Amino acid sequence: MATVKLWSDAEVEADPRVAAIFADIRTVRGSDFVNNFWRGLANQPDVLERTWDGLKAVMIAPGALDPLTRELIYIAVSTANGCGYCIHSHTAAAKAKGMTDAQHGDLLSVIAMASQTNALVNALQIPVDPEFQAG
Repeated sequence: MATVKLWSDAEVEADPRVAAIFADIRTVRGSDFVNNFWRGLANQPDVLERTWDGLKAVMIAPGALDPLTRELIYIAVSTANGCGYCIHSHTAAAKAKGMTDAQHGDLLSVIAMASQTNALVNALQIPVDPEFQAG
């Protein structure tokens, strides 16, 4: 259960600022669906706007990473952070961008392996090899 009110479409339409942001979400995504994440953030229009602008800049604007790769990274980070909502929403987004079942399986294998080796390195406090120092 949410800890904040999830705004209905009628509540959104009554607030011009939130309505404009929701309209942009619908336009950019090419869908009338606005998910519960944005509906919860509507309680804080400044946070809603800042987060939507940031997400567009990172996940939608052209960049060196293709859209599917960005979604795969988002799934991995969401898994590491234990965010079930983001795991589900970005898995759906990755599937919409062409992720196959085989790619999803490989992604989960990489996440599991990285989690295991990260835990071992942290527990053993292995020093980083000079050859691996990133700058």
